[in-house]
Amino acid sequence: MLELQKINFAYKGKAPVIHDVSLTINSGEFIGIVGRNGSGKTTLTRLIMALLKPISGDILFQGNTIANPTPAKMAHHIGYVFQNPDRQIFHDTVAEEAAYGPKQLGYNPEQIKAFVTESLAVTGLSELTNAYPLSLSKGQKQRLTIASALAMQPKILILDEPTSGQDARERDDLLQLLRKLNGQGMTILLVTHDMELLSACAQRAIVMAKGHKAFDGTIAQLFEDTTQLASWGLIEPAALTISRQLADLGLKQTASIHELSQELVTRLGRNHYAHNSTHD
Repeated sequence: MLELQKINFAYKGKAPVIHDVSLTINSGEFIGIVGRNGSGKTTLTRLIMALLKPISGDILFQGNTIANPTPAKMAHHIGYVFQNPDRQIFHDTVAEEAAYGPKQLGYNPEQIKAFVTESLAVTGLSELTNAYPLSLSKGQKQRLTIASALAMQPKILILDEPTSGQDARERDDLLQLLRKLNGQGMTILLVTHDMELLSACAQRAIVMAKGHKAFDGTIAQLFEDTTQLASWGLIEPAALTISRQLADLGLKQTASIHELSQELVTRLGRNHYAHNSTHD
């Protein structure tokens, strides 16, 4: 669906921060982009969205080079959700906020109404249609920015650290939403430092290190080498650490806390049954 070919980028008057990055994003993928602060992961997504211009290299969408890409052109294909939702919200009601994007893309009123209704329903904000956006919780604001992006009917959704500043319940709600969208066919790029979130929803990881693409593979492959992981400034999920330590008990190694808890419950249930059977 989207291809980057040897992308290089430098801020004016400064050393390059993206070095010869090439990658292919396929339809329906859920990809996590990770790396330590300053590694280039957010810069990479801003280049994809044409918020920044590469000094060399090409960006192709569905096999075709996008001539003179601009954020407006890319908005027809990609929805972008910034880390701080307050920087994206500037209308007086939730409905008006969600309608802004499709209006700018030239959809007619009937289409806009349908797109807004659908996007608010998907993100669980239908009952807040007339609410003042800045009065919402951090999690609700983040879901509103996602709804605003979805209302533009994108093929790809990019989210930059979407769980920053959220409590556990808001984080879980967002995780369920992202899984649902991906299950419906949405291609998702998730910039995150949260390895628990990465392992819970992404199938593929791209590691950025000093502006280079240092790794591109499955989540399982990412966590195989803990020494290499540490060199990128990443820490394996607690669930994986625990499951490794309990491997002698026959537990499957997993980076998912949900899978680990299910495995432990199943194992304890078997042991309890075996213990009771022996005493009977």
